[in-house]
Amino acid sequence: MTDALIDTPAPARYAERHGGTMFRRRETEQAQEAPPERVDSVLGRGVGWKGDVSGVGGLRIEGAFDGDITLRGLVIVADTGRVTCNQIRAHSVIVAGSVRGDITARRVTITRTGRVWGDVVTTSFSTEEGAFLRGQITMEEELDLGLPEAEPQVPQPATSPEEAPSND
Repeated sequence: MTDALIDTPAPARYAERHGGTMFRRRETEQAQEAPPERVDSVLGRGVGWKGDVSGVGGLRIEGAFDGDITLRGLVIVADTGRVTCNQIRAHSVIVAGSVRGDITARRVTITRTGRVWGDVVTTSFSTEEGAFLRGQITMEEELDLGLPEAEPQVPQPATSPEEAPSND
């Protein structure tokens, strides 16, 4: 063996030989399908919400949430957050608090303080030591989340009198 192969870790050698990474998708594939991972809305500590949430953007839950979540974006259940639902569907879900319900997301992370009672369907799953999951994990190669459109459809105003709707 050459010195270069001895100094190069096995996953890196595999990546060099096969033109990519060993366990992750290529960066170009990830960039094309991943919405921005940012928090747009916060349900604060001490606040309770009952009802469903859907749309585009990120949500951080620090209080109590009772209802389904369907978001094209990031959902974070903070260490003080509690979610009771039938289903969370999002691009990415990070659980540091508690979730009682199923999670379907491309990427799911349960931190050391996270607790999940429900099934998880994902393409990428990670936990920290101390995380809790009571349910099944189903790993998929591809996942159709059935999420809302990336940009809400806004009707365009009429530009001429002929295009304007009549009040007849």
